[in-house]
Amino acid sequence: MLNTAPIATDTLDAGPLLASAFQPPKWLRNPHLQSILSSSERRRRHGLKLIRALGAVTDEHIFDGGDGVRLQGWHSQVPGREARGLALLLHGWEGSSESSYMRMSAARMLEAGFDVVRLNFRDHGGTYHLNEGVFHSCRIGEVVNAAADVARRFHRSGKPMVLAGYSLGGNFALRLALRAPGAGIPLSRVAAVCPVVDPFATLDNFMHSLPVYHWYFQNNWRRSLRRKRALFPSLQAMDDEVLNQNMRELTRWIVERYTEFGTLDNYLEGYSIAGERLLGLQVPAHILMAQDDPVIPFTDFRELKLPAQAELDVARWGGHCGFVENAACDGFSERWLAQRLAG
Repeated sequence: MLNTAPIATDTLDAGPLLASAFQPPKWLRNPHLQSILSSSERRRRHGLKLIRALGAVTDEHIFDGGDGVRLQGWHSQVPGREARGLALLLHGWEGSSESSYMRMSAARMLEAGFDVVRLNFRDHGGTYHLNEGVFHSCRIGEVVNAAADVARRFHRSGKPMVLAGYSLGGNFALRLALRAPGAGIPLSRVAAVCPVVDPFATLDNFMHSLPVYHWYFQNNWRRSLRRKRALFPSLQAMDDEVLNQNMRELTRWIVERYTEFGTLDNYLEGYSIAGERLLGLQVPAHILMAQDDPVIPFTDFRELKLPAQAELDVARWGGHCGFVENAACDGFSERWLAQRLAG
């Protein structure tokens, strides 16, 4: 049986749950197994079961991304309960609000007393029809605007608003946190699990790591772009010959035709958080990373400059957004995230 016990308040208020405490059994210390299990259908189903077991009610909302952009999100709350705060969750590239880690994290934050909004990026979660332009990783402005709309609708004065993201969503979360004060978003804390730090290094890693990762993300991306193309005639130039390019060349093609960046290098620079880019963070920030992550190079984190109120917590194992603890697929990262954000 999967663990469905709620997170006790005394656990949340205890000392920090450190990444060094993640000690999976030996058979679970393979980074590729961790990465695959993290997105397993079993975890997806269990996350939904946990949310329902809490009696949470979930409703769809369309949030204002500015300039006519519409982003879909799902708001979950437990009726009759005064929420401890509001948590906004961001998924990774080609994930969605229904990804296993999003459901599991939502369940943990609901258990911790928070209301939760799971936001879908443009062209994710089946929302291709909402906006004509294609998604790319520099669309931070619309995510900031949508987060401000989330705050206007659901944040309660005197209660914390917290933010978390996984992988590319972790990158977006940290960039959003940088911009939150200027956008009037009352953010209290931010947490990121295996965030993309240096897009140059991550793309190179994709191109030279195990072919399964390139195949998985490339196939999902191609499928999304085909669905987008079918809805908008303006994208017909993106034919199957274009889509059959590798990830680097397809990214370059889209950047040159559908963005203002002009070159691939300019685009990758546009969403990098490497070096000193996070020194301007004004809210407590928490980053969880695994040394054996096969997608995000750990070397990126050795050169990351963080302000005093930011924490980098490194686990020896965990893969990419895995941190699976046992055969039941219980997740360390969701417990870590809930404690950091609610503590």
